[in-house]
Amino acid sequence: MDRLLQLVLASIVRTGSFRVTTARGRSFTLGDGSGKPAAVRFKTTWALLRVLLDPELRLGESYMDGTLVVEDGTLADVLAIAMSQNGAARSPPMAGPLFLARFVRRRVQQFNRRGRARKNVAHHYDLDSRLYSLFLDADRQYSCGYFEDRDQSLDDAQLAKKRHLAAKLLARPGQRVLDIGCGWGGLTLYLAEMCGVSVRGITLSQEQLALSRARAEEKSLDHAVDFRLEDYRDVVGRFDRIVSVGMFEHVGLGFYETYFRKCAELLADDGVILLHSIGRSEGPSVTNPFIAKYIFPGGYIPALSEVMRAVERAGLLVTDVEILRLHYAETLKAWRERFLAHSEEVERLYDARFARMWEFYLASSEMAFRHQNMMVMQIQLTKVQGVVPPTRNYIGQEEQRLRAIEGGHRPPLRLAGE
Repeated sequence: MDRLLQLVLASIVRTGSFRVTTARGRSFTLGDGSGKPAAVRFKTTWALLRVLLDPELRLGESYMDGTLVVEDGTLADVLAIAMSQNGAARSPPMAGPLFLARFVRRRVQQFNRRGRARKNVAHHYDLDSRLYSLFLDADRQYSCGYFEDRDQSLDDAQLAKKRHLAAKLLARPGQRVLDIGCGWGGLTLYLAEMCGVSVRGITLSQEQLALSRARAEEKSLDHAVDFRLEDYRDVVGRFDRIVSVGMFEHVGLGFYETYFRKCAELLADDGVILLHSIGRSEGPSVTNPFIAKYIFPGGYIPALSEVMRAVERAGLLVTDVEILRLHYAETLKAWRERFLAHSEEVERLYDARFARMWEFYLASSEMAFRHQNMMVMQIQLTKVQGVVPPTRNYIGQEEQRLRAIEGGHRPPLRLAGE
């Protein structure tokens, strides 16, 4: 068994410096000796066998259960080596059949009808609210920040993200905005306060709804925002702007056309839609099995081609596409470092196994964006031509205008009456 593991890993790990120790005490080093060294040890032969048979699922489970431990470096260092191998590296023997089986099952696993969608959201977003306060920014933005420079703080990057989105929306006082998947309300409140619009924010999370409403009341914005526990398929009304950040990943592949047709139905004729979603650059694939089982059941990161096909069938026009490449890697790095700095508090809220599970989720996600083909796409849509300016110069101009409001704005929504 030890020899088989060495042969398989040697065919995968060609660069870096990676040492593995088996449960029987045998050690071997892989890679070309470059970079920061990392080492792991299997505590049981059963864990080793499981990782050999299904590494995408069992590696995370073994770390979570404590049967795989990191002896040199950090988990992030280990995953960086594993996930940064170039095209010459071979796939594990079972990778092909497992991928095919998961690809065939993906529509069933993502069949997110209303009841199932709410259950999936509760699994992740209705955790103890104190957990998220330990690693997110002060505004609880749980999506990719917009790093205008590499040294920017997480809080500044998340503010820049909200500003960037608002600039693309071209939101103006008096307009009605729908925020689909509003989270803890940060973007909803920003749009109401800085742009003077009326915003409905919808979520399927009870925890997020309660905190969002409390924040709106605290900011005296409860007359301008309307937070609801509502499925996007049940929304009624007409909106000048529709924005959705980090929610599309939970829609499910079989509901893409439903989603965009509903957005088209809700959008005013001269309205603008802005979708911010994680995406993949290499075409349709499957959800990582560890993420699907433990973190985001029913979730899927779409290929750009899968999104565009549904957009076209809904009769919407694509007016702008922007790809954010390493921004999420930097966001996840900040989250991971903050999470680890509060690991003892996480263990008090849950337990050590939960803490290791989330560490693996954050570290593996970071390395997927840093070394593989994950990205974030911002897609702007309209129903007719001519709604947004013909060049992208307006985005920078709008950001400059919003910065001025942020720096010296008066009490909430007073700008709307000017």
